[in-house]
Amino acid sequence: MADKKDLDFTYTTIDRIFRLSMGETGDYSGAKYDGDFSMTLEEAQRAKHKFIADSLNIGPGKKVLDMACGWGPFLNYLKKERGVAGLGLTLSEGQAEACQKNGLNVIVRDCRYVQPEDFGQFDAISCIGGMEHFCSIEEWQAGKQEKVYRDFFETIHKLLPPGGRFYMQTMVFSKNMIPFEEIDINAETGSTAHVMALMIEEFPGSWLPYGPEMVIRNAEPLFKLISKSSGRLDYIETIGQWRKKFRKFNLQKYWLYASLIPKYLTDKEFRKQVAVFKISPNRVCFQNETMDHFRLVFEKV
Repeated sequence: MADKKDLDFTYTTIDRIFRLSMGETGDYSGAKYDGDFSMTLEEAQRAKHKFIADSLNIGPGKKVLDMACGWGPFLNYLKKERGVAGLGLTLSEGQAEACQKNGLNVIVRDCRYVQPEDFGQFDAISCIGGMEHFCSIEEWQAGKQEKVYRDFFETIHKLLPPGGRFYMQTMVFSKNMIPFEEIDINAETGSTAHVMALMIEEFPGSWLPYGPEMVIRNAEPLFKLISKSSGRLDYIETIGQWRKKFRKFNLQKYWLYASLIPKYLTDKEFRKQVAVFKISPNRVCFQNETMDHFRLVFEKV
């Protein structure tokens, strides 16, 4: 799995730039347009949060755990719209500090190892984008990917009462995924081989599930699937809106961009990360169906 260092590389590095672009509790996961691309990004993110809360039957008095909570957008929604003060977990110091400053209960913790004796059981659990980081390339190559997911669902099972629900959304590899051996940072710019190499640079320590079927299979028999839907087209639109926000002028934000120039000139790995913002490899992978994106709702059996 991506460790704390890996997650800090991806998320803490861009923390201040992100918040200046997206807002203090901005959402860095796919929104929910359901084909209505006249919606603003904020409206589509709120629609997603409502869908999750409704799917998990969250109301006042419910105890909710948000794994891989990011900058706390879903926790913020629960607090303001449902009267619920959920607990959030992240591996990013930058995200945790930002959430705490915004009055959210978030701690730095590896969600894979949470036990009932830590915080008790929860009425509902969400994990929005977390599974994307659970399996490393090395674990996949060693044939351990399915065990990683089975172990995670066993953890979730312990944290929920009978009938308790778990929501997750995750990127997955799709029908046009190429063999690992073809992935090459020096391949033609914009090719699948090239953008997949950039994806690895953007998310070190991370390897995706092979389709939603892999996730669902490893949730059984502890959980039954309640609903499944693809958010691939929604994510393409989401990324387009993010790129506009990252580029929108803000003096403080552009000063931060300028402050990164020395690091860009001296740090080869950072230059690779910056390339991600030029090409948006995950958007390309969604467009050519190298990857898909799914929203899954499970119920403890």
